[in-house]
Formats: sequence, structure tokens, C-alpha cells
Amino acid sequence: MGPPRLSATDRLLIRLLQQDARRSNKELARLAGIAESTCLERVRNLRERGVITGWHAHTDLDALGRPIRALISVRLQPKTTASVNDFVESVLAAAETVAIDTVSGEDDFLVRVAVPGVEWLRTFVLEHITSRSDVADTRTSLVYDHQAKDVIEEMETLPRPHPPLQG
Repeated sequence: MGPPRLSATDRLLIRLLQQDARRSNKELARLAGIAESTCLERVRNLRERGVITGWHAHTDLDALGRPIRALISVRLQPKTTASVNDFVESVLAAAETVAIDTVSGEDDFLVRVAVPGVEWLRTFVLEHITSRSDVADTRTSLVYDHQAKDVIEEMETLPRPHPPLQG
């Protein structure tokens, strides 16, 4: 079973909500060129199908007193289901953690943190990461700048990459 099929109207509604999730149903319907009742039903359906998973406020980490951002690559040894689950649960519960990605390759996790200062980062790494007996290796990279898209398009609407030239 693949991803849910989205109509052009669904994609437009998603794009409009990604740009500003605080839009009223009336404004959303007007911008999409559909009736308010239709708009309400389509957004409800997108939520029920799991396409829209929630409504979020983007925050400025500097304004929250967390100007230092870092990515911490972590490799566990041994990798057991229990150690992986425990690591994720433990590190995600820490206030410093913004997100944790399970990755393939040399590392097992990429932990994204935001903290008040470099000393705070050092303490976090020592107390929450390297103090664990199942952590085999870590690498910490400071983030100088972070840019993210506000609107994420469905892959079907994007142009397909060209195959490599033969020759």
C-alpha cells in the first residue's frame, strides 16, 4: 500500500496550511476556490488519512535561550532492540534534544540538540550520550545555520530526475 493519493485541491490545501496553519476555514476555502463545507470536509479527511498529522507553531530557538545547535552522530554497540529503544527513549526525553533520527551507514543515530551554550552541550554529550555503556562512538558537529522549507510538496508533483546519459 503506497502513499495516499492526493488531488490537486488536496495538494493546494496542504500547501496553504503549511504556509499558515492558522488560516480560517473561510479563508482557506476562498483561496482554494471551493465551498467552505467542502474545505472543512477535505481537511478533516486529510487528517483522518494521516496526511495532516497536526498543527505546529514554529519557534525561534534563539528566543527560547537555545542559540547553540549541534548534530551528534552516535554508534551503539551492541545494537539490540532493547538498547536501541532505550537510547531513543532516554535521549529524546532530555530537554536539550530537539529530534533524533535513526540512520543507516556508519552511525546509528543523528541527535539534534539546541542548548544555551557550548559548556551545556559538552555536559549533555558527557551525561546523556557518552556515559552510556552501549555508546561505542560519537561525533559532534556545531550547526552554524539552519534553513528549512515551510512547504513540502508531494513527490508525484515534482519533476522526475533525468536518467544518466549513456555513452
